[in-house]
Amino acid sequence: MERHEFLAKLGIGMAAVCAGCSIISCGSKVNDPTPNSGGNNNPPTSGGELFTVDLNNELQTVGSSKVANGVILVRLAAGTTASAFTAVQVACTHQGTPVNFNTNQGMFVCPNHGSEFSTTGAVVLGPAATALKQHTVTVTGSTLTVAA
Repeated sequence: MERHEFLAKLGIGMAAVCAGCSIISCGSKVNDPTPNSGGNNNPPTSGGELFTVDLNNELQTVGSSKVANGVILVRLAAGTTASAFTAVQVACTHQGTPVNFNTNQGMFVCPNHGSEFSTTGAVVLGPAATALKQHTVTVTGSTLTVAA
């Protein structure tokens, strides 16, 4: 086999391998690739507690947030009632990029393609077409619990 023939065959083989990688890695939705501050990043597949927060030490100001177990928890208002907080999946439903909470706009924004979501996770502006999953928030005393 001559050099140019070998390189041509090698190039075709590599192109086929790369095309397969592209097809596998370019899905339009990712459940939750987001790193967090520790612990398991994958939320349970069924109900149950995802994490707790001590409100005496965390999330003390409006707009503050915490990311854990694939969820972003945000303080929306003063007080220690569940309605003062919201918790949604942190991965944008468009391509899985972690969303941020924009306090001035009062919504979640994906920095990748600009999708915007309400505090309940509803799509306000695409390209995302699916809402973020909203999680249940309960407060008992100074302990806030986020559940699936």
